[in-house]
Amino acid sequence: MRRRSTAGVTLMELLIAVLLLSLLSVGLLFALRIGLNAYSKTQTKLMDNRRVAGAQRILEQEIQGLVPVVAPCGVGMEGGGTPAQFFQGEPETMRLVSTFSLQGAWRGQPQILEIFVIPGTDGRGVRLVVNEIPYSGPPAAGRLCVGPHKFFAASPGPGSFVLADKLAFCRFTYLDQPLDQNLPLRWFPRFAGPTWPRAVRIEMAPLDPDASRLQPITMVAPIRVYRHPEIPYGDY
Repeated sequence: MRRRSTAGVTLMELLIAVLLLSLLSVGLLFALRIGLNAYSKTQTKLMDNRRVAGAQRILEQEIQGLVPVVAPCGVGMEGGGTPAQFFQGEPETMRLVSTFSLQGAWRGQPQILEIFVIPGTDGRGVRLVVNEIPYSGPPAAGRLCVGPHKFFAASPGPGSFVLADKLAFCRFTYLDQPLDQNLPLRWFPRFAGPTWPRAVRIEMAPLDPDASRLQPITMVAPIRVYRHPEIPYGDY
């Protein structure tokens, strides 16, 4: 009588199967990890690009929302202040009243904007920040200036918002009419009036250029205000 053959798995075959399954699991784990890292890097770059584009769009809207305020500079001092146009135009500081704000966009209360440059983290490069102060009328603006084109220094605080960081440089220039009216418009590093600038140019460059990401670039924001500060138009 013939003996029936029996099929089975040897211990060596079982060990090999377990080893192959383990190697396959490790490979899948590494593939998943690489995919998640690539997704995270892509998301980071996307958010950085959106942040840069959003900051430049915010800057343009803030400047274009300029309100031509004539403020009693030095209000509270003896004499009640000196009426002057409220616009500070310096190479690294700009102060104005705008109808656009970070919190309310175009629908919120007008704000006094202090846009200025401060040193970057660990002293590397610079960053561009903005302070928003609710505007309640010309006297509120007059407390920040002491005379025509003479303002108190702006300083960062807990409520300051960083518009651009890790910059090699950031400076403002202002398109204005020279004293000789026969000359064409020019870009000036300081604005001296007597009206308002025709446009503001913000020049900036990244501290660490990266061709794979959207970089801060020079932008120009036109200002369409034709009101003269010496003509009474009514208060804002």
